[in-house]
Amino acid sequence: MTAVIPPPFSGRELSNPPADGISNLRFSNHSDLLLVSSWDKTVRLYDASANALRGEFLHGGAVLDCCFHDDSSGFSASGDNTVRRLVFNHGKEDILGRHDAPVRCIEYSYAAVFGLIDTLSYVQLVRQSASNYHLLVFDLVDACLYVQLDLLCFNVVYLHGLNGQVITGSWDKTLKCWDPRGASGQERTLVGTYPQPERVYSLSLVGNRLVVATAGRHVNVYDLRNMSLPEQRRESSLKYQTRCVRCYPNGTGIDHDTELTSFSLSLLLHFMHPLASNSSVSSLMDDSSSPELHDAGYALSSVEGRVAMEFFDPSEASQAKKYAFKCHRKSEAGRDIVYPVNAIAFHPVYGTFATGGCDGFVNVWDGNNKKRLYQYSKYPSSVAALSFSRDGRLLAVASSYTYEEGDKPHEPDAIFVRSVNEIEVKPKPKAYPNPPA
Repeated sequence: MTAVIPPPFSGRELSNPPADGISNLRFSNHSDLLLVSSWDKTVRLYDASANALRGEFLHGGAVLDCCFHDDSSGFSASGDNTVRRLVFNHGKEDILGRHDAPVRCIEYSYAAVFGLIDTLSYVQLVRQSASNYHLLVFDLVDACLYVQLDLLCFNVVYLHGLNGQVITGSWDKTLKCWDPRGASGQERTLVGTYPQPERVYSLSLVGNRLVVATAGRHVNVYDLRNMSLPEQRRESSLKYQTRCVRCYPNGTGIDHDTELTSFSLSLLLHFMHPLASNSSVSSLMDDSSSPELHDAGYALSSVEGRVAMEFFDPSEASQAKKYAFKCHRKSEAGRDIVYPVNAIAFHPVYGTFATGGCDGFVNVWDGNNKKRLYQYSKYPSSVAALSFSRDGRLLAVASSYTYEEGDKPHEPDAIFVRSVNEIEVKPKPKAYPNPPA
């Protein structure tokens, strides 16, 4: 078939793309490295800025998801039922463990490390730039720097010196948590197994909250500090199968200015309750200190061209704010053609979000004002995955047929990286009526 040449404003196409469908892609939290998983049984590491393939790992089955630990290592979820740790510099991979069916999704939780900290004595916040901070945690007992966090626009983007937790969801109807420090078999790395009502389709993390979306439109919300039972058991407000779930990135879904306030710091620290014994920070960690905490939630998409905006707070007032909207549709010959919404990605600075659908379009939305901000030009095939870079300057788009119409000829799978202009993602200020003269 004749190849469709996308216009230049689709972004720069990366060289050496996967040879089969792209299941996911993710930018690193502290560089422009891009990790890509594919049905061709590979995980590929790209330098998106240099358009260079930096590494490739071959698995025994289709790779259904991947995530970073840091710029030196990452993790993968495979169709051969394995969970793997990938060491980029050495081209080495270790098996963390296995499920009883293909592993559909994987996340790395930095929040899990804070259970290790129990002697906090001093916290120092150092401003690096208009939107980047260092949070330094000192242990005065040992007279040393215990942990350093780089904070970018109120999202934790880097942890130095501590290990977190790997979380996987599988089609075997379980969620599993793994200790990434072990790599010699399930007995040494498995932290816990948590049964789910159906096959796991999508996971998302924010702070200590984990959202699990499964087949049958089930949604479970967990607190990572107590995984024995879901904090909430829900049913999707959308009528059809879930494709993707993503938590509001700063825990609130609310856009923040770049000035760091005491409350903004408390949002960053609200999952660090083991530290609350220190009086200097305990006042920042009162979850009831602001009504904005009640706006924490997640976006969820379905195969029927809709996205739902949900809130964790079960109160009647918060639940009254949830809504759903139609997207990735078109009218043709008097009928509505509906496309699955495969991907959701939140902008790390402005809190707006992009959706990608089987119609080949990427739309950017302002969830607070319930408006579409921008639509990018159509990509050659379905948009299978999206990821913003850590500073929101770049958007990676996986143009990859997702077989929503069965086996048929389709355009080659490709990865595009486009520069993001502020006008495309920055929310418009609300318009208020002029007061009467």
